Amino acid sequence: MKKIVAIKLILLLLIGIGFTNCTDPYKMETNTFEDALVIEATLTNIMQKQKVKITRSYRLEDSAPVFEEGADVYVTDSDGNQYNFVQDNNMYISTQAFQPVPGKNYELTIITNDGKKYVSSKEILPASSPIQDVTASVQTIDGKRGVEIRAKSFDPSNSSRYYRFEYEETYKIVSPKWIPLKAIITGPESIEMVPRVGETRTCYSTDKSTDILLLNTNETPEDRVDFPVRFISDQNYIISHRYSILVHQYIHNLHAYNFYKALKTISDGSGNVLSPNQPGFLSGNLKCVSNPNEKVIGFFDVASVSSKRIFFDYTDFFPGIPLPPFKVNCNELSMDFCFQPLNPFCDGPSVMAYLNTNLMAIYEYENAPVYIMVPTPCSDCTSFSSTVIPPFWQ
Repeated sequence: MKKIVAIKLILLLLIGIGFTNCTDPYKMETNTFEDALVIEATLTNIMQKQKVKITRSYRLEDSAPVFEEGADVYVTDSDGNQYNFVQDNNMYISTQAFQPVPGKNYELTIITNDGKKYVSSKEILPASSPIQDVTASVQTIDGKRGVEIRAKSFDPSNSSRYYRFEYEETYKIVSPKWIPLKAIITGPESIEMVPRVGETRTCYSTDKSTDILLLNTNETPEDRVDFPVRFISDQNYIISHRYSILVHQYIHNLHAYNFYKALKTISDGSGNVLSPNQPGFLSGNLKCVSNPNEKVIGFFDVASVSSKRIFFDYTDFFPGIPLPPFKVNCNELSMDFCFQPLNPFCDGPSVMAYLNTNLMAIYEYENAPVYIMVPTPCSDCTSFSSTVIPPFWQ
């Protein structure tokens, strides 16, 4: 999520400062770039080592942002306490664990290695209203049946109001065309079936949310949350076996909420910053003290966060119904393993090429030299996922 937000912010800067001719992409590359500091910093009410990420905006033709090295980073609170951060693996991490507490304000200061000083506004920890439940149920939305996942909470003090949600989903994968043997190339025109080494049938993948999910309860009589975080089609392979989702509920102040709302509007609600909505540079709560005219991208946020995880199996909601289609089409392909150039039915060179590039795997070999082949993911989940069982799995 943080990476997606950063990309949106960077692209917004490139667009907002000089998008004068939408029919000429080369001007976008050469004339509209402005170097700017990009800051991602959210302190949460969890006792932990807090993190701040600092990068530079980058051109559209570049592959990734450049991490800002050698900065002096610290947070101060209204009691005069200072929390220092040190550079660690493209991130700045606090040297000690701490958590913002109610009643104090917090300020972020960054001094880059060229001597420029950046300071945030003073931010206060919003009210805390822990997420109470995450539910999953079968629903039909826009004509599609699937599982809808909702987050629920309630603040009787009516002081939370501004919510943002993120999630991490983890799912079990079972390769549908797995066999215990694997083909290896033993010569220019020969292969051998040998036992597989290690687990290749069952894997686990984790994906993080990318959309900006916001809720404002100001227009409701109660500060009650019943928010649809995720909808998964019953034809999506990620719920074929066991699925888990960890939902994070953030409570922001109004300023932070409006920042995320504007960012969501700019991205057109679908990750598309190149949308008809182009309001220009999105101002956050950070400024360059050394040069007040310099643009700074990002927002220093102090938020209350709580999380809850649930698990379910496909059969919990769709008993007796066939599993969804797999990640890729697992149609079988019969190939004759022979090498006669004038014989149009000989597929030996193709079989060797498929095995050498790991594009396909042998699924049936008992009638060799005729082999049944399938795309490699259908036979070996490690081609796109991991066999490491998550520590929280159950």
